Amino acid sequence: MILIATSAQLSANHYSTSCPKALTTIKTTVLKTLLKDRRMGASLLRLHFHDCFVNGCDASVLLDDTSSMIGEKTAAPNNNSLRGFEVIDSIKSQLETICPGVVSCADILAVSARDSVVAVGGPSWGVQLGRRDSTTASIDSANTDIPSPTLDLPELISAFSNKGFTPKEMVALSGAHTIGQARCVVFRERIYNNETNDNIPASFATSLKSNCPLTGGDDNLSPLDATSSLSFDTAYFKNLVSNKGLLHSDQQLFGGGGATTSTDSLVSGYANNPPAFFSDFASAMIKMGNLSPLTGTNGQIRSNCRKIN
Repeated sequence: MILIATSAQLSANHYSTSCPKALTTIKTTVLKTLLKDRRMGASLLRLHFHDCFVNGCDASVLLDDTSSMIGEKTAAPNNNSLRGFEVIDSIKSQLETICPGVVSCADILAVSARDSVVAVGGPSWGVQLGRRDSTTASIDSANTDIPSPTLDLPELISAFSNKGFTPKEMVALSGAHTIGQARCVVFRERIYNNETNDNIPASFATSLKSNCPLTGGDDNLSPLDATSSLSFDTAYFKNLVSNKGLLHSDQQLFGGGGATTSTDSLVSGYANNPPAFFSDFASAMIKMGNLSPLTGTNGQIRSNCRKIN
């Protein structure tokens, strides 16, 4: 299923004449990358998410630190965690060869995220194009705006609401955790602290402890979806119903809210209805890609995604 949404500022055919090979170039590189490292699909999707949640989809997440600016790469949600920058660099280098100064890094992130989801079995959607790249970044906004894995459900709802998303869209977007992995340091509290363990099954906690000791091993990885972390499906939601969410913030989506904030029915619905999840995820991704894009003469088209021109 391909969903198309329109924005007054962006359009699906933005590069049809200025760089007609842009989309196929991005897709080819994404597919080649995933053949070597299937986990990279989740990483490229996450790059787009972490970009859009900080001052809009403007590729600010890609900027390296300079003497006058601290970028977002060392922010708490990103440091030693985000990956895939070299894939974006490769795509940008190819595009600069065939149509220099035309395709923005922000658009590369958006298209790479979509192509990654499709490549691992998820839905497709029509990516709106025409974003331009920021000339600055904000480590402070990255630290405050990207939802933390320690948040309770009301805080999660608030964090997504601040970006214009409904609780339903939040749950759909959270389904991105059907692929990818997380570091021990972000789920250790959930498997060791009995006061905040969200009724985690003992056997599940034990299985995680082997790769996530009480001290040390902070960067050891475990799949966000223990059932099928390399395929885009509804297993993530089924795991939540069984209290087997890896992150505290994941499990909060099922069993984490009071009567007024509960998202249990949304999780249960997606667990048993893949087409509904795929459709809602695609729609929410289009909406996320439309968060405060730079257009017209705002920003620039970076020739190197890591630094301003």
